[in-house]
Amino acid sequence: MDQEVNPALAHADAVAPMPGDVALKLEPLVPEKPSWGAVAAMMLGVTALLTAEFLPSGLLTPMANDLGVSPGLAGQAVTATSLAGLVGALFTPTLTRSFNRKPVLLSFSILLVISNLLVALAASITFLLAARIVLGLAIGGFWAMAAATTIRLVPTSLVPRALSIVMSGIPAAMIIAVPLGSYLSEVASWRSVFLLAMAFGAAVFVIQALVLPRLAPRGEAGLGTLIDIVTRPGIGAGILAATLVFTGHFGYFGYIRPFLESVTGLGAAGVAATLLAFGVANYLGSFVSGLMAERKLKLTLIAMPVAISVLGLLLPVYGRDLIPALALIALWGFAFSGVPVATTTWITRMVPDETESGTGLTVASIFLGITMGAAGGGLVLDSMGAAAVFVAGAVPLVLAALLIAAKVRTKAP
Repeated sequence: MDQEVNPALAHADAVAPMPGDVALKLEPLVPEKPSWGAVAAMMLGVTALLTAEFLPSGLLTPMANDLGVSPGLAGQAVTATSLAGLVGALFTPTLTRSFNRKPVLLSFSILLVISNLLVALAASITFLLAARIVLGLAIGGFWAMAAATTIRLVPTSLVPRALSIVMSGIPAAMIIAVPLGSYLSEVASWRSVFLLAMAFGAAVFVIQALVLPRLAPRGEAGLGTLIDIVTRPGIGAGILAATLVFTGHFGYFGYIRPFLESVTGLGAAGVAATLLAFGVANYLGSFVSGLMAERKLKLTLIAMPVAISVLGLLLPVYGRDLIPALALIALWGFAFSGVPVATTTWITRMVPDETESGTGLTVASIFLGITMGAAGGGLVLDSMGAAAVFVAGAVPLVLAALLIAAKVRTKAP
């Protein structure tokens, strides 16, 4: 059943009826009561979409073997997804600015289901990459709207808590996708894993259809709005820094399985256990980093990429043995948890008047970083080996930290 937002607040906007609406509805700028069911539905959307996005990281070897390509080329499944995500994040707010937000969000879950089915049926790397483009459009569009939708579901005082709940879908996806996906690919097949991801996406669609409220669009959401946002003081530097952070991180993360197999010497069970440690630490860290971002936002923005770069440089040195590799990867997972939370908190704080466009721009920059990291990491992997991936990935992470320290503001003027 559709939930209608409480219209009882004094400051309410008149909203023109959308297709299927019977009468004029009033929606408050800030709800009186939190809609935690809807917040949970948004979190499940993040989990399902990012589970599908992260799956190739844990399935890289069997996918490459089955399709007859190198692991570096198979890793471009991440590149294709992120490149399409960039397009989806940039243009979804503009193309859907006149539509009610609920059906738009539901459409992304439908695309998720279609993509996972097509990947499971893929007979070639070309077909697989095309299916991953469908997923990327869904992820980019959903992320562009996620924060802006979430802050309309709860009173202002509960926004940080609601955002942290939604963002907890990121580590949840890492726990499901990489270690569990890696393990299941050994006992069944990588195609079966994508079919399970399809079923998960279908279940999330049903839940969202039942609990998400209908929300009218807000803001201008034109292409000129993106230019206005990026030219505001400190915003452009922050967008560039986000790109660099995700370039470094996904230069690492997309190729972690080949590293654990070729350098640490782990089998499928060891890889799954190590990646589970990453996911669990990331999940626990999301709550700690939420508190850090709320109290010391700039410090959080700087500290996380520095920590990830140091851990990445230590992995080729100490990652040949299981225990040090396990500890370093768990710490890496904990450190990365602060990146999406702090980045989302930053952009919603700096662009409160155009949250959808601001988050869309940020998400597009993140997907650009993922694209460059996945593509560059694949080239380094095939030409120089798994250990070199972690050395190369440290460079953009350090540059991001320096840029944030010098140029990024964390308080709106």
